[in-house]
Amino acid sequence: MIELHLQPARLQSPVAHPPFHTWTFPDGTLWTEFHRINGGYLLRFPDLADFQVSADGLHITGCPAPDVSEATTQHLYLNQVLPLVLSKLGKLVFHASAVEIGEGAVAFVAESGRGKSTLAASFAVSGFRFLTDDGLVVEPGVQGFEVLPSHPSIRLWEDSEAALVPPTARRAPPVHYTSKARFLADEGLVFCEQPRPLRRVYFLGDGRTATLELQRLSPAEAMIEWVKHSFLLDIEEKPRLASHFDQVATLANQPIHYRLDYP
Repeated sequence: MIELHLQPARLQSPVAHPPFHTWTFPDGTLWTEFHRINGGYLLRFPDLADFQVSADGLHITGCPAPDVSEATTQHLYLNQVLPLVLSKLGKLVFHASAVEIGEGAVAFVAESGRGKSTLAASFAVSGFRFLTDDGLVVEPGVQGFEVLPSHPSIRLWEDSEAALVPPTARRAPPVHYTSKARFLADEGLVFCEQPRPLRRVYFLGDGRTATLELQRLSPAEAMIEWVKHSFLLDIEEKPRLASHFDQVATLANQPIHYRLDYP
């Protein structure tokens, strides 16, 4: 069981060594620094929060920067830190949403801004329960792979909110770093609490097509797409990387993968 301990806010002190990895936004803005510290890891979100992860991944200490709300710290933990730590523990975790259709799960895999959360919300307000709006966790099942449910909330930009979410929807407290609103599952935004077998996977395009396009992918193509959208805490840990690629290759060999693009 992963334990999170939150400490009082404090200034982010300098780190002695440069990060071994970083995440940046498309405009070059730094989003996350990955450091090695005390045998474990420090995940730094500049001017927002630090999260120190133990070597075994089971203990996390979060420390917000001054004037950063607890809601923001919890949001960072659920949507950024926890998926990374789960990857350290051997789970397959991807940037993807998933919904329940029939008795199975359908996943939408894409980078931020391509519509995976909007698709999940669209299904959820239509009565099809969602499993996650990001941080898709997949594990081997009796037949193929299963999708595990994530935390019961969906984050949406204003246009998707206006188009889909009823005024009575439960809204979580706002966070510092994004204008996205987070909506909590309820009777109007229904959530699935049980694992579901993975039946279909759609890798979303960039929306520049003039018509709806659907193309089945080969195992090699699916493998590349899964790797591109993987959460990985330590990109230099060779045994974990080898295990990850083996698991992804097995997943990619399932005949369930498609590329989906639409205007």
